[in-house]
Amino acid sequence: MDYKTILYGVSERVATITLNRPERMNAINGDLPGELAAAVRRADADDDVHAIILQGAGRAFCAGYDLKQYAEGDQENAYTQSMPWDPMLDYRRMKANTDDFTTLWRCNKPTIAKVHGYAVAGGSDIALCCDLIVMADDAKIGYPPTRVWGCPSTGMWVHRLGAQQAKRMLFTGDLIDGAEAVRIGLALESVPAAELDARVEGLAARMSGVPTNQLMMQKLMINQALDAQGLQNTQMIATLFDGITRHSPEGLWFKELSERVGFQEAVKKRDSGDLLGPGSN
Repeated sequence: MDYKTILYGVSERVATITLNRPERMNAINGDLPGELAAAVRRADADDDVHAIILQGAGRAFCAGYDLKQYAEGDQENAYTQSMPWDPMLDYRRMKANTDDFTTLWRCNKPTIAKVHGYAVAGGSDIALCCDLIVMADDAKIGYPPTRVWGCPSTGMWVHRLGAQQAKRMLFTGDLIDGAEAVRIGLALESVPAAELDARVEGLAARMSGVPTNQLMMQKLMINQALDAQGLQNTQMIATLFDGITRHSPEGLWFKELSERVGFQEAVKKRDSGDLLGPGSN
């Protein structure tokens, strides 16, 4: 398959999928979700693959959706429709992305997110869909758009952290480093950046010595507990709410501000701690 946004390779029973838009810190565009899902399905169907590593090229794992494109422009109205907006059209588009990311969770083989640099916003959605997260000590993870213009559509935060820690992360939109992610149970391990490759490769190698049917049974058994908690309902609500955040008065104000002063300046305003709203400057 001729991928535009990822790289794919297999070595010693481990498939490595690399998000490959380093010039944009692997930000999510229209092609990436579907290509990621196709690569995961490819690895899942390969009898020679026992485990999957997901990583990012360049300076970051994934900086989220390419909001410089979608917030400053979005000429096709993909993420901000003209009013009156159709919530179900938005839901259909975003649920497709949610389902693509969730292939990492639903596939039969273990998936490991190797996080360096940043896994933020939609990038954290992708990382949290992996079975295991291993971070560099200085890496950052979180979902800043909960302050304005976003709700994490994969809905994984509460299922992975419990209600209180999920609320702490999503009420603030704060980023945390690898050590803090381990402390609250979000990441499995945090290691110095120079040791990240070796640690993840060692973990995947250990898993690759287990028969695929054994790995599949353990993953299905554990995942059903989250399904019983209502994971699919959480994702349905979160994906619908994500569309609402982009079409609320505050969401439309943030879009207009991004168009007027640029996305980076709008983000500074969003993250400053000032209350945001249509009357803000």
